[in-house]
Amino acid sequence: MKRARKKQQMTVYLDPDLFKAVSDMATRRRQSGSLVVETALSVFFSPEEGTGQAALTRRLDRVDKRLSRLERDTGITVETLAQFIRFWMIMTPALPESSAAAARAQAVERYEGFIEALGRRLATGRRLHEDIQPPDAPYGDTGVV
Repeated sequence: MKRARKKQQMTVYLDPDLFKAVSDMATRRRQSGSLVVETALSVFFSPEEGTGQAALTRRLDRVDKRLSRLERDTGITVETLAQFIRFWMIMTPALPESSAAAARAQAVERYEGFIEALGRRLATGRRLHEDIQPPDAPYGDTGVV
């Protein structure tokens, strides 16, 4: 029969902030501080494991990076649209009343055409930035000078 190995004691000195973090974690998990430190050290020394807290942390980091990119891209898109609208409003002169009705009718026709083209484009699954950005280029590098 194999005897269970007895844990060995080690005395370490921690920075007060780190000590507080360990104590808080132990309190939240209703575990001893020794178990919290032991688990942290196990994860630290075996990060290649596919399961456990280390893998979850890596996955969450990747999700965080993707969300950051998405947030950045959304900000760029909104700013681009706002700049385009501002530029269009500054550069487009007001129409005289005599041609306003014809312009409105043409605008409705153009808008319907735009919505149809947008629907076709979205149905293909491709996005405009994919056509502009080469597939092997680093993110954000369009290759355009």
